[in-house]
Amino acid sequence: MSNVTPFHIAIPVHNLAECRIFYRDILNCEEGRSSDHWVDFNLFGHQLVIHYKPKNETADLHHNPVDGHDVPVPHYGVVLPWETFESFSEELKTKGVQFIIEPYIRFKGKSGEQATMFFKDPAGNALEFKAFKDMGQLFAK
Repeated sequence: MSNVTPFHIAIPVHNLAECRIFYRDILNCEEGRSSDHWVDFNLFGHQLVIHYKPKNETADLHHNPVDGHDVPVPHYGVVLPWETFESFSEELKTKGVQFIIEPYIRFKGKSGEQATMFFKDPAGNALEFKAFKDMGQLFAK
């Protein structure tokens, strides 16, 4: 793990078993502690906890326009090293992950150049994984 302080995020899922398989087998997250209602995962060095919550049929995902794409709100994810993003996105493609926004490069050749992709977990939670060509540009204006 790097010198970055790990974050903790807890997300609701309506099918604990299906999401457990997704995070463990599709995203390759190491599983930690668990109970009948929650499971801890190591998401690239950060603690992700999926918590059972009954499905809400009326909950709609909002979108904001960014670079001609409809970015889902809310979403969560991790900023990865560039090479890790490249291999991870290829692995997700081979596993048949359905992308909301296919992996692509934003601001190519400019300040803040980044790779990004969006997809959903089986509970409908939107995930974004991104990487910066120069990590020093993470908070550049």
